[in-house]
Amino acid sequence: MNDNLRTAIMASIDGGKEILKIYKNDFEVEFKEDNSPLTIADENANAVINKYLLKTNIPIISEENKQIDFQQRKSWSKCWIVDPLDGTKEFVKRNGEFTVNIALVENGKPLFGVIFVPDQKVLYFGDVRAHKSFKATVDLDHINIEKILKEALEISPRNPNPKNKIIVGSRSHMNDETLSFVESFKKEGVNVDIVSKGSSLKFCLIAEGEADIYPRFAPTMEWDTAAGQAICEAVGLKVISQQTKETLLYNKENLLNPGFLVSK
Repeated sequence: MNDNLRTAIMASIDGGKEILKIYKNDFEVEFKEDNSPLTIADENANAVINKYLLKTNIPIISEENKQIDFQQRKSWSKCWIVDPLDGTKEFVKRNGEFTVNIALVENGKPLFGVIFVPDQKVLYFGDVRAHKSFKATVDLDHINIEKILKEALEISPRNPNPKNKIIVGSRSHMNDETLSFVESFKKEGVNVDIVSKGSSLKFCLIAEGEADIYPRFAPTMEWDTAAGQAICEAVGLKVISQQTKETLLYNKENLLNPGFLVSK
């Protein structure tokens, strides 16, 4: 396995352990300029992840790092894209649906992605070039990456059923455009079930065959989606920008994503 992927896996797990230290106790919530919540868990996880990734000498775009001007970033052929705590609203609600997201991107496209779900002790990872994604359970008391990799189970998406669709909706960000998208299927006589999940777990549901489509028309940032996109693309799914009708790209001048659709 690629050494950088191993590094990302270990970084995500150790970052997740830092998050759980805060999650199990009382914590204070601050708010950023965009009114999104921030806890000490975000900051502590980011510090741990940075220690791992800085050793690779590949530059990092992280939600919790100071953002680097595009005039410098545009020369990067590769970069890490990190969300040390995706789903902070779910963390604050204590519903367990928060993740650590780490992806390696080359020339705007994800090479691989890692998503760790600390509260569930579940790890997802996918390598786009190997065309494979996996799911593993992590023993946080005895972390053994060789054991994790050996016991990881390969995942795959569902075969589409034109009469029935399972659509993933955001736990905290459902909007009118998404609801209209769902209604368009119902008008065509398709039976639709909606599954609500927080954070990047929505990508994981599609990749492991628990749902068919993930429409996202509310705002997201690159660090919200890069790891999930890699895991989905590695199993043959497409993550298509609603703006360009092409694959969602990364390390853009504007790190805000357009709306997108994940499907087979």
